[in-house]
Amino acid sequence: MNILIMGTGYVGVTTGLVFAELGWNVTGLDPDQKKTQSLSQGELTFYEPGLNTLLREHLQSGRIRFTSEPEMAVRDSNIIFLCVGTPSDRDGNADLQFIRQASESIGRYMQEYKVIAIKSTVPIGTNHKLSQWITNAQTVPVPFDVVSNPEFLREGSALHDALHPDRIIIGCESDHAIDVMKTLYEKIQSPFFVTKPKTAEMIKYASNAFLATKISYVNELSRLCENIEVNISDVAEGMGMDHRIGPHFLRAGIGYGGSCFPKDINAMLYMAKQYGAELSILEKVIHVNQTQYSHYLKIWEQKLGTFRDKKIAILGISFKPDTDDLREAPSISIIEHLLESGAAIRVHDPAAKLPPDLLSEQLLQVDLLEEALEQCDAIILCSEWEHYKKADWTRLKALMNQHFVFDGRNVLDGNQMTILGYHYYGIGRHLH
Repeated sequence: MNILIMGTGYVGVTTGLVFAELGWNVTGLDPDQKKTQSLSQGELTFYEPGLNTLLREHLQSGRIRFTSEPEMAVRDSNIIFLCVGTPSDRDGNADLQFIRQASESIGRYMQEYKVIAIKSTVPIGTNHKLSQWITNAQTVPVPFDVVSNPEFLREGSALHDALHPDRIIIGCESDHAIDVMKTLYEKIQSPFFVTKPKTAEMIKYASNAFLATKISYVNELSRLCENIEVNISDVAEGMGMDHRIGPHFLRAGIGYGGSCFPKDINAMLYMAKQYGAELSILEKVIHVNQTQYSHYLKIWEQKLGTFRDKKIAILGISFKPDTDDLREAPSISIIEHLLESGAAIRVHDPAAKLPPDLLSEQLLQVDLLEEALEQCDAIILCSEWEHYKKADWTRLKALMNQHFVFDGRNVLDGNQMTILGYHYYGIGRHLH
């Protein structure tokens, strides 16, 4: 089977490379010619561990290619995956303009039966809209089936997640299309859950919203633990031993970010209003997330005395480690607050880069961790990269002016940092 991937972001490229790895022929289609040229030369346009090697391997094997020309790409494919962006509009609803553009291209150029699978996270009922858009764009009637096949990839772990999924969700009412999808994934060991399209769409939103809820719950709990001198990390570890709760997404920090959780929860709240329902828990999830970083900034500023005229090193600006994604990253809000407070900031991150227009004499990004720490008064750790866990904090201490460490991800050993002479403060942590 020939597979077409429409959209070559991290979901599209990961999906395409996994299918190439499984032995299928894959074409990646994107209107951005610079992106397709870069990919065709074996260079990713984003940071994701493991993908570069696989990309070069399958370009060489001929299993994958990239193009910006839709006509032949659509005509030559048997299965088309939509992996285009669905950003939030002003109301919080998912913007489907790229989904619609892709659908109209499919309808315009298809000449024989195809299965069209939606990987993108889309509002409930989008499968039906997609069918209408494709049909309306056809010049002559050509049969097709639409399938909801949501992705559950974590940035930084996308390749592993795609090859070893917890489940494969298929939302479809066509037995033939279901059989095609099962054939496509037959080499992957994973449970199949076949359901209605609307249910599959809802499973994606509900899953992301639940994970975000776990994060906000433990983050709000950290504020109480701070006041009663209990270590939130110990509380979370004890909770996670209960198999009904599990240990995942219970690490307290300065809040979640990224391309999925904020966007998907806003979309769920928009859908709830449209259908006359109330999702008050999710409203609180957003509130906790939006106030978590500012809650701890107030505490940290009190410890330091003031941020004004202080040199602050921000370590890690991506919303999580092993990605260069800055979308909704708490670090950006923290940087904005520090600039307003009159601090001088030096930023370090192993992969992510601040937009050049944000940089100034007051805000610099440096390549070396040592440069960030030189003569600084405090460190704020915003992303839990291994680079920082493994750093030689005994040696680095000599570079600093004052030795305040504000660990926004509870990634460092607070007791050890204190022994080394640092003034260490984490999230909801009480040091022994």
